[in-house]
This record gives sequence, structure tokens and C-alpha cells, in this order.
Amino acid sequence: MGQEAVAANGVAAGNKPHAVVVPYPLQGHVIPAVHLALRLAERGFAVTFVNTESVHHQTSRAMLGAGAADAPGGGGDIFAGVRARRAAASEPELDVRYELVSDGFPLGFDRSLNHDQFMEGILHVLPAHVEELLRRVVVAEDPATTCLVVDTFFVWPATLARKLGVPYVSFWTEPAIIFSLYYHMDLLTKHGHFNCGKEPRKDTITYIPGVPSIEPTELMSYLQETDTTSVVHRIIFKAFDEAHRADYVLCNTVEELEPSTIAALRAEKPFYAVGPIFPAGFARSAVATSMWAESDCSRWLDAQPPRSVLYISFGSYAHVTRHELHEIAAGVLASGARFLWVLRPDVVSSDDPDPLPEGFKASAAGRGLVVPWCCQVEVLSHAAVGGFLTHCGWNSILESVWAGVPMLCFPLLTDQLTNRRLVAKEWRAGVSIGDRGAVDAGEVRTRIEGVMGGEEGVKLREQVGKLRATLEAAVAPGGSSRGNFDEFVDVLKRRCGGGGGQ
Repeated sequence: MGQEAVAANGVAAGNKPHAVVVPYPLQGHVIPAVHLALRLAERGFAVTFVNTESVHHQTSRAMLGAGAADAPGGGGDIFAGVRARRAAASEPELDVRYELVSDGFPLGFDRSLNHDQFMEGILHVLPAHVEELLRRVVVAEDPATTCLVVDTFFVWPATLARKLGVPYVSFWTEPAIIFSLYYHMDLLTKHGHFNCGKEPRKDTITYIPGVPSIEPTELMSYLQETDTTSVVHRIIFKAFDEAHRADYVLCNTVEELEPSTIAALRAEKPFYAVGPIFPAGFARSAVATSMWAESDCSRWLDAQPPRSVLYISFGSYAHVTRHELHEIAAGVLASGARFLWVLRPDVVSSDDPDPLPEGFKASAAGRGLVVPWCCQVEVLSHAAVGGFLTHCGWNSILESVWAGVPMLCFPLLTDQLTNRRLVAKEWRAGVSIGDRGAVDAGEVRTRIEGVMGGEEGVKLREQVGKLRATLEAAVAPGGSSRGNFDEFVDVLKRRCGGGGGQ
């Protein structure tokens, strides 16, 4: 999709500062990047948002219905909806352009089933395609007014920003503690807890700046592995080499949730906690970001009593085994709780589209609903929902807290293990279920009963309510995230020749 096609919103950049926003091509990264892009546009930036053709294709199919949008540009510009909504409300037009880049694979390639091959492409093929696009986009504007706002997990942004002569803003979509642990991998290696050529130490880690103590079992899954030659490890190592050379870091967290970690990171480089980054009004996004068609669950939820429904979702990316799924299913049935279960078609594997135990849906008839995907913020906001059995993805945690819903934490991989520590141990806003694949129906039942009906649930709801107030205060006028974003915008506008304020 060329510049001419997507600058159709008719807003000339002039001497505005220009932010090129590039999200990692996974839904959990695209969503906050979209809403960050809109925030920047609202503050007077011209924004070029760069999606992969594959992500665009999936969101277009989801938006228009399966089978539609068979061409790379099918479904048009994902920002068209927000433009129409603003025009209808007589709000000022936003200068957001939309560009697509190939990730090197055909649209029909199954990136879920062939995960490692897809990641090799992100490591080796995508950078050249992005560089070609960015050279055109940056030169079309003015390098003196441009900055790159790029997901931290990419392996090229600092190098490319130096080549183009523009600043690199590293956008981190996970909590600050995860950033800090990756940023200080050298310390973990030096002390023998990770990538040290032998069996790693098992004692408490006490030397990461701003992280008073953490157990090795609470580290991200990739930092618990002894084989560090995988494609994901190679991506992480290179991405954090680049992150050390970032000019600024924007983080989708809240200062009051992680004060010591953020203070320590600020001592190393400009680090701005600007979360939570949500769609306007914590409602269905005006920008198409869902990669699956969303089922409307509102009528079913409307028929359920307040706080009676357990919402279950394992997110947009992680996989579970059939055994884990069957144990959870048995525990859900045994608990007697009403439930709404989002079961992504590839949650076990693209080759196993119906992984629930035989007879599960019949046994759950009348008190349970299983759907392939939904609008999560709408479901969590519904009065009928009283608990969330979650994989502990960071977006899900922030959304659950904002909606005041306590969590049952079943982390599967990557940052989710460390996120659970924040939710269950530090904030006491949820309880743990299972441990790295070991989960049984009895524990699932007990945990559900405790959260949905017991004294435990009352205490958790109180704690989640306090956290929600913290998030609300952070984004309100005078709040920490609002102030940090204001400061970041002023700094970046001065750097990119666009003046301060606005």
C-alpha cells in the first residue's frame, strides 16, 4: 500500500514531528502500539503506522468475515474507522498514515503452526523489508523531524535509526520488571543464573537493579532454559543489544505499580511509564486490531447473575497442551461455575481445532459458553463477570485490573511467569494455578470455587479495586502516566524540531 493511497486523510505534515510506529507482528503487541499511535497523533504528531501484510490480512479477514480480504491490501486502512468516528463527532482530523511491509512469508503460511520458521523470518528477512520502506517514508518527510517508535523485540531499530539519523524510541509492551531482567542478562550470566555454560544456580536473585529479590522459577521462561541457541533467544539477545542503544524507552506500565524497578531503569536511560494504554473509553476499539472474528457474547452475559461468570482465555499467542486443556476443563465442570471460555482455534495446534474433551459442551450446556474469540474489554467490563482465568499476558492483566476482576493465573511461557509473580505475590490480586505444565482438575476446581464464591474472592476483589484506583489516578490529570507522557512528548518534539507543548 503506497504513500499516495494511505495519505488520503488529506492532512499535510508540514513541519510537524513525524513518528514512525512499528509494532511487533503479534496481536498483543499491535494493540497497544495502535493506541500509542493515536495518542501521538492527538498530540500533534504526524504518524506513519507500519503493519505487516500478514497482520493486516488477518485483521481484515476478522473484520470482514472469513474468506474476505484475500489480497494483501484487502480491507483497506485499519484507521479508517477512527477517522470516520472523529469526523462524525466533529473532532479534529488525525494525521495517521498506514503502510504495509512483507514479513517474507506468503499470506497463507501458518505462522502459528510454524512458529520457529516465522521467528527466523522476523530475525533475518523482515529487517531488509522494513529498511527499504523506512528509507522511503523518512526521506519523503524529513529526517530532522522524524523518530522511530519501534517495539523493543525487533533486532534492528537502533542500528537503522543511526543509519537514518533519527532517534529510536523503544516501545516496551510488558512490565518494567521484564525489561529490567532482559536488560541485565549479563548480570544473570555473571552470577551463574542464566546462560553460564553449566547448570544454573537455584538460589534467590538479589542483584538486579530495582528488583530486590526474585526466584529463578519466577524468571521469564526463556531465562530459565539452558539451551540458549533457539531462534527466540537469538532475537532476545540482539533486541536487547539494540535496546541498550535506544534514546528513549516508553513502557506500558504504571509507576506506582513498579516504583523501584522504574527508578533504577531511569538511572540508566530516559524511561517513561505511560500505561495503561487502552482504547478510548476502555471500549471496543475504533481501529481494527483483532486477528480473529469476535463473537458477540453480550446477550448471553446479560442473562447471567452479577459476578457469576468465570471468563477464561489464554490470549492471542500462547499454546496449551491437550492434557492441560482437559484438566482445566474437568476442573471448570467440577466447580459448578458459569463460564465464558474463549478457545482460539489454534490454542493447542492449528492441526487440532476441537481440543475440548468429548462431551464437555453437552455437560456444560446452560451454564457455559465456548467461543473462538471475543472483544475482551467488553467481556471483562460486563457486570456478570466475576473472575478471569488467564495466561497472564500483560494486556490481559491490565485490562482485568481496570475492570476490577480478580485473576486465576495460569502462565504458559515468556513474560507470563514473571507477570504472575506481580499479580499473585506482589499485588495479591489473583491466585496461581498450575506450574509450568503441571495442572490438575482438583486444584483448578478449588481455585475457581475460592475466587468465585469464597472469602478469598472478596479479599481479591478489594485488592483489585485498589489497583484499579491506582491505574485510574495514573492516567487522570496530574497522574504519573499522564505527566510522563506529557514530558516524553515535549522532549521528543524538541528533538524532532516540532517545538514543545500542545
